[in-house]
Amino acid sequence: MLFCGAFKLGVAQHEREFPLKSLAIEHTRLAYYTDFGVYLLAALLLPGLLIYCTPTSLRGALVVAGLAGLVMWSLIEYAMHRFVFHGVEPFQRLHAEHHRRPLALIATPTLVSVGLIVVLVWLPAILVAGFWLGSGITLGVTIGYFVYGVLHHGVHHWRAKGNWMRQCKRQHAIHHHNPRVNYGVTMLWWDRVFGSSTPETDKL
Repeated sequence: MLFCGAFKLGVAQHEREFPLKSLAIEHTRLAYYTDFGVYLLAALLLPGLLIYCTPTSLRGALVVAGLAGLVMWSLIEYAMHRFVFHGVEPFQRLHAEHHRRPLALIATPTLVSVGLIVVLVWLPAILVAGFWLGSGITLGVTIGYFVYGVLHHGVHHWRAKGNWMRQCKRQHAIHHHNPRVNYGVTMLWWDRVFGSSTPETDKL
């Protein structure tokens, strides 16, 4: 308890003394787009490498594990957005800066996201499912995170050229207006399941 109190006090003091940029969530253009490049390379190279290295008898299960990882990411995305970014400090305060300035280049630093995926996804997955299938699950989560990053960037920075993208932009705009609804970005399904969708979302 004493350690936790000291940690929170240190974070508060740091936030008073240093601007938001020192927390490295608001990036330069180079850092911001480098993050997309890192995950794009992972999404393009790792599937083939993993399939090639995985024993032949496990390759079918590996594909299923990857698909399961994609589904897991959609739930992780929803839970993180709803219960962490809109419920736990200091993440709630930092995320509020994105709501206040949606066009700013604010995102999770690459080293932080990679570290979280390794520690919170890959290590538990290989302990439960073994190295190959655990790595497949992690790859699915990683690709899901990359797709989320691209789509979230798109709903704020791209001009919608199709009905699907217009719907995504509209649903996310509703969330920015009312932070208690529409937490999903890549998938609206979990909002329907957990009762945080809007009537407009339910019609999609």
